[in-house]
Order: sequence, then C-alpha cells, then structure tokens
Amino acid sequence: MEHSLISSENTWALFAILAAIATLAVYLEQKTKIGSKVTGCVMALIFAMVLSNTGIIPLEAPAYDFVWDYIIPLSIPMLLFNADVKKIGRESGRLLIIYLISGIGTIAGGIVAYNLLKGAFADLGQVLPMMIGTYTGGSVNLVAMADAYHVGGELVSSSVVADNLLMALYFFALIAAAGSKFFLRKYRHPLIDEIEAQTRDGELGGAATFWKPKQVSLKDIAFCIALSLVIVAVSVNIADLLGAVIPTSNFVLALINGLLGSKYLIITTLTMLVATLFPGQVGSIGGAQEIGTYLIHIFFAVIGVPASIYMIVTKAPLLLLFCAIIVFVNMLFSFVFGKVLRFSLEEIIISSNANIGGPTTAAAMAIAKGWNALIVPAILVGTLGYVLGNYYGIFAGTFIGL
Repeated sequence: MEHSLISSENTWALFAILAAIATLAVYLEQKTKIGSKVTGCVMALIFAMVLSNTGIIPLEAPAYDFVWDYIIPLSIPMLLFNADVKKIGRESGRLLIIYLISGIGTIAGGIVAYNLLKGAFADLGQVLPMMIGTYTGGSVNLVAMADAYHVGGELVSSSVVADNLLMALYFFALIAAAGSKFFLRKYRHPLIDEIEAQTRDGELGGAATFWKPKQVSLKDIAFCIALSLVIVAVSVNIADLLGAVIPTSNFVLALINGLLGSKYLIITTLTMLVATLFPGQVGSIGGAQEIGTYLIHIFFAVIGVPASIYMIVTKAPLLLLFCAIIVFVNMLFSFVFGKVLRFSLEEIIISSNANIGGPTTAAAMAIAKGWNALIVPAILVGTLGYVLGNYYGIFAGTFIGL
C-alpha cells in the first residue's frame, strides 16, 4: 500500500529528487561554512531522511535499487583513475610507510572494537567492514562494503552519522596535537618550526592546485564513462566466475573466495592496474573524480531514505563508541610506531588523517597548517587508501565469518 506523496513507481520523479538532493548538498558544502563542516554526504543523507520520514518519497523503490546495483560500482573506477601505484610509491616518500602502519592500526582497532561490543549489538559484524573500509580510504569504501555485505539502509545511515561525528572530533584532536606541548616535546616537528617562513612564501601547490576548477572536454566524459563501464562489466564477470569455482571448505579458501569473489575488489584491482599501466592516458581524464564524487552523493541520498530517526538516536551512540575504539587504536599505532621509527609529528598527524578521513581531509589539514611539503603525499597515500580500504574491509568481514 502506497503511503508516500510520490509513488515508488514514479522512477523519473525519484531520480530527479535524488539528483537534486545530491546537487544541493554539493553546493552547500562548497558555498557555506556549516556545509563544509557537516560535509555534503551527510547533508544528502539528512535531506533524504527528512523527505522519507515526512511521507514525501517512499521508503523502497526500484530507483533506489538501481543506484545500489549500478551507480555505485560505476563510481569506483572514476575515483581510482589516479591510483598509479608507481607514482604513489615514488612521490609519497616516508609518509607511505607511516600511512601503512596507521592502516594496520585501523584493522587492529576494528577487530578489538568488534570483540568488545559484539554482545551488545547483533549487527555489528556488518558495520565492521564498512568502518575499516572508510577508516582506510574514505566514503567510497564505506559504500562498497555496505553493498558487498548487503547492509540495511537504516544501519548504514546510523553508521554514517556516528562515523562523521567521530571523524570531526578526531580532526579537532589532531589539530590540538599539532599545538600540544606534550607532543611537541616528544616528537620532532621540522615543518612546525618553519611554519612562519612557509606561510609567508604563499605559493599554491599540491591539493590547492589539484582541486581548482579543471577543463573537461566531451572526450573526457566519453572516456570516463566508457572505461568505467568496461572495467565494471569485466570485473563483475571475473568475480562471479572466481566466486563460483573457488571452494569455501576451510578458512584460507573462504578468505580467498571472499577476496577474489568480490566484484568491488576486482573493480579496484583492475582499475589500479589500468591506472598504473597507462598513467598518462587514464590519469589525465578530466572530470572523473568530480563525476564519481557526485554519484557517491546520490548514493548517500539513497541510504538516507530508509533511515529511522529512532534507530539513529538509539544505535548511533553505541556505533560512536565502536568508531572511537577503532580511531583510538589507529592513533595509538600511528604515534607509537611513529615515535619508534622517528617520524615527525607532522607526518604522523597527516598519515592518520589520511586513513580516517581520506585524501581530501588530509590535504586540507596540510594546507590549513601550512605544511606544504606534505600536501601532495597526503593526496597520494589517501588515494592509495581507496584501493586498500576494500581489501581491508573484505579481509575483516571474512575473518569474522561474514
């Protein structure tokens, strides 16, 4: 029985609303202070949640299924066209090492948090791959893991709310650490020592240049969409084949089946290979990052649709604790091993930020603090996180028996 103002069969109207929500969220994120703090993805989720909870749009519809089944897989290659692993290894320098150590902390934190809280939350196993994925790369990994493990929209929405709240608090903690007398006394900090000179230099670089408006041609759009479709089509068929032929009779085989039978890992791996083998051609496709990011915003609108305000209020606090444990262990790994291996305070902070928030937040923090030498490495290791996040998430899910 239909209870919404707009019918679930009115696909064109629903697509128009989803696109409008995503567009409004992107606009507010870029043009308003509160939007930049809340983030476009969360605003898209909230807008859709309001429309569904007030009966304007339905809770279920074929349009939403289309986004889950087709839009999300298509967005992943677009966001990975710059994932040239040779360039990442060559230009990210020391930051890559501490970034990888920090990522191990994310996995360890997820396993610890799951074992501590699984008795209080029956669906926590589904949350684990999402949080490990997003705390290695970013929202694109959370999206992939949510679809890979068929996580319900309400649980995804609650997880996103907890994730973003915790992430915001952690960024404040990292900023505070950069000015803390304790950390300044315990760690070397060459960039902080030179901050005034670097700020006076005033040169734009790295992320500031990267995120400037770019020229996008019809050829760029054509190659972006066509190449993404080819990668997804090939990956889905490879994953289906491997998932069918690899047995699951023991843990090792089940792990291999879970990894190689996942379309998202095959999409990630195939895109990474293409980006590495043809960096000049693939990495120069204009608009790929922007189109992929916009599609992710549409997805967040979709997961906001079935969100129950009651469920968010009741479950988000526990999920917030779950996220906090993961982030704390990540921070512990980053700062302890960073100290042992003599990394600078700036390198440790940016690497941890790149894990928890992704390349954009890490680069933004480097720019805001005037750590210009770390801007490009932050983008590069954060982009690598888009690749690793899906591997880590699938590994964690398989490890706990999902």
